[in-house]
This record gives sequence, C-alpha cells and structure tokens, in this order.
Amino acid sequence: MERFLAEVTTQEWNAAQDAGRPWAEAVEVLAGRFPDQRSLIEAYRLRWAETLGGAIDGTVEVLSDLRDRGVRLLALSNWSAETFPVARDRYPFLAWFEGIVISGEVGVAKPDARVFEALIERYGVAPSRTVFVDDSEANVVAAEALGFIGVRFVDPGTLRADLERMGLLGGRAGGSGPS
Repeated sequence: MERFLAEVTTQEWNAAQDAGRPWAEAVEVLAGRFPDQRSLIEAYRLRWAETLGGAIDGTVEVLSDLRDRGVRLLALSNWSAETFPVARDRYPFLAWFEGIVISGEVGVAKPDARVFEALIERYGVAPSRTVFVDDSEANVVAAEALGFIGVRFVDPGTLRADLERMGLLGGRAGGSGPS
C-alpha cells in the first residue's frame, strides 16, 4: 500500500485534483500510465472517503473559541471540488465558517496567488487585517506576500498561543484583533 501511495497515487497527482482536474480524468490518466494498477486506482477514487482522518480536536476547540468571540471565520482549502462535499458531511465544524473557498472550484491551488485573490474578492477580505493559518510554509509565505498575517500551524497549543498574542483569544471579545 505504501508503495502504491508513493509511486502511483502521488502527492503531485492528487494536487491536480485539488487544482480542479476532474476525478474521472485523473483516474484515466493514471490508469493509462499504470494499466496493471487500474483496479486499485479506481478503488482509491471510489473509497476515497475512507482515507479521511478525524478532526484535530484541539484545533476544533480553538476554532470554537474564535467563533464564540465573534471572530470572522473563512476557510481557504486545497481540496477537490468533487470530494469536498464528503468533508462537509463528515466535519460539522465546517458549517462554522462564513465562507469557504475550495481550490478545486477555483481551478488553482495554494500557494498560487489566484486562489487567495478569490478569497479576497469573494468575501471582501482585507489581507492586512486577516490572519492566515496553514501547515504549509509555502502557503504561509504566499499569503504574507499578499499582505496577510501568516501563522504556520504546528499544533493546537502553539496555534492558541499565537492567536492569544495577536489578541484574538483571551482578553476582550469581538474585534480586538485581526479577523
């Protein structure tokens, strides 16, 4: 299985779906390169939902605290437009976001500036007043280049401490820091 994931259904192949490539096309392209693996490639797509892990509880708690404080919550995620509905059903906290921009719907993925620009335009975001949190250093750097306040996610405790330093958690609620 590890070999299949590393050599067949690679991160680069998955990234193309996150950038908008339809899954049917993705399966055909890959099955063309690895015809002996077609049944496994098809199973990967059909059973994709089984690969989702659970939510990171500490991070959901931070998100809940931000929501309770009235902080505006928006999401920008690299995700296939076809599979994101599965995540919506699986993770109830996704309903807490005022809006979500999915890279597969935009047709480009982070760190491409165009996906950030879609968030800015769609939701009237002022980057200089907006904290962008991501576990990818490249995505944080791209956000900062557009004027966002970047925070690299390491773990829930560090995220909470970073947001407390910014005034988004702890102290008085509502509008005390960036949104």
